[in-house]
Amino acid sequence: MPIESARVAYSAGSTVMKSFISKPEKAEFSFPGVMVFPEWWGLTEYLELRTKQLAELGYVAMAVDMYGEGKIASDPAEAGSLMNGVLSKMEDGEARVLAALDFLKSQSEVDANRLGAIGYCFGGAIVLHAARKGWPLRAVASFHGALGANHQAESGDVHTKILVCHGEADAMVTSENVQEFSREMDRLGADYVIKTYPDALHGFTNPATTALGQKYGIPVGYNESADRQSWERLKDFLSEHL
Repeated sequence: MPIESARVAYSAGSTVMKSFISKPEKAEFSFPGVMVFPEWWGLTEYLELRTKQLAELGYVAMAVDMYGEGKIASDPAEAGSLMNGVLSKMEDGEARVLAALDFLKSQSEVDANRLGAIGYCFGGAIVLHAARKGWPLRAVASFHGALGANHQAESGDVHTKILVCHGEADAMVTSENVQEFSREMDRLGADYVIKTYPDALHGFTNPATTALGQKYGIPVGYNESADRQSWERLKDFLSEHL
C-alpha cells in the first residue's frame, strides 16, 4: 500500500513535541490510528521505520516524541536521564501521551473510535501505563518493555486488550517481573496475552541493538526470529482488535 509520511509538531503544555506520522496515500476513508512509542533513545530512524510499516498495513501511525523537540539520546547515560525524567514526573509524561493522542485523533483519515498503541522498551512501559489509566485505546502492545506499574489501577479499570512480547533471556525485564505483571493483570481482570521468545535478549526487535550492546557493554541484542514472530503476532493482534 503506498504511503505518505511527514514530521509534525504540536504542544504538550509549554513543550513542543516533534513526532512523525505515516498514513496510506490519498486515503478516501478512515483508518485505525496507532501511536508508536520509542525505546529510551528517543524517536530514532528505527521508530520511523516501524511507523511506515504500520502505515503499509493500513493504519495511520504516529511515532511519538516523548522528550520534546525531537531529542535523541547520544549514549545510555543520556537515554537513562531522559527516560527517568519522564517516568519521575508522570503528570508531564501523561500530558505528552494525551497530546499525541489528541493530535492523532484530529487527523481526518483516522477513525477516532479505533485507536491503539505499541511501544518498545521505555515505550512499552508507556503503553501499559495508558492501559492501566483506562485511556480510550482498544489495544496496546509492548515489546521488551518494562512491566512495573507507575499507576495502581483498580479492578475494572483496564478495558484495553494487551499484548506483551518478552524475551526469555531479557536481563532487564526478568521472569519475576513477568510473573508479577501477570498477577497484577489477573487481579485487575484484564484481557492480556504474554508471548515469550526463547534466547531473546532485551531489545530483540531492533537490528541496531546488538552493536549498541557491544559498544556500551549492556545486555541487549537483536534476535531475527523473535523479531519476525512478534511482528506477525502484532499484525494479527491489531487486525483483531482495531
